[in-house]
Amino acid sequence: MMIQRKPDWLKIKIDNTENFAFVKKIVSENHLHTICSSGKCPNQCECWSRGTATFMIMGDVCTRSCKFCATKSGKPLLLDSSEPAKIAESVSLMKLKHCVITSVDRDDLPDKGATHWAKTVQKIRQQNPNIIIELLIPDYQNEILQIVMDAKPNITGHNLETVERLTPQIRSKATYQNSLETLRQIAISGIITKTGIMVGLGETETEVFQTLTDARNVGTSIVTIGQYLQPAKNNIPVAQYVTPEQFDGYKNYALKLGYKHVESAPLVRSSYMSDKIIIE
Repeated sequence: MMIQRKPDWLKIKIDNTENFAFVKKIVSENHLHTICSSGKCPNQCECWSRGTATFMIMGDVCTRSCKFCATKSGKPLLLDSSEPAKIAESVSLMKLKHCVITSVDRDDLPDKGATHWAKTVQKIRQQNPNIIIELLIPDYQNEILQIVMDAKPNITGHNLETVERLTPQIRSKATYQNSLETLRQIAISGIITKTGIMVGLGETETEVFQTLTDARNVGTSIVTIGQYLQPAKNNIPVAQYVTPEQFDGYKNYALKLGYKHVESAPLVRSSYMSDKIIIE
């Protein structure tokens, strides 16, 4: 199979500022994980230089092995009971007004880690009462989801990742319909609901439109759309590089559907520019 060259619009400017070094120092000293590093995010330098980072809780080993993801998979370590306090302290040191938390999947735990999620939100809120807390959670539902929702995050996201046809090829355990149900239950709880998808995996424009429609129909009000980039050789290859013009088209379509906030561009990722979201 012929390897496609990345187009010019995907070239990244590396600019390590003082803020980048400061964020890196806090993450390192507190032995924290970020999806910025674990997921090999192309925006790490930009976001860390702006003083923002997405913390990843419950370790850096996932119990699933999705074909698009760079996070390690296998048998995770025991939960670190001090992690919620460490996250809260780091958020305070970074003087964040908007923090984003995500996690690995922990199917090995009875509650899949929901209680740890809730404790993390509570600790952050106790130490930073005016902060906006955004979560990117696994496909929790029903009682497990309610544990997290009861902690009252401001925004809760769960990513569909791709269109329905391609979901079985790239996601491990999660299904398209289950993810839609997770989004529906988040929206019913009254919390601002967010999702994200990748393009460039072989989907059609019509399928992207349908995915955006499906997510909006269950109450999702924020969506991110970005180019899939193969993080390692064992991950699924890029099928096509989507043009900036096509991303603009997806954004316009999403806004017409009634989404309140849309980030759609080649280098957009789930938490990209999260701090720019206006909470109404």
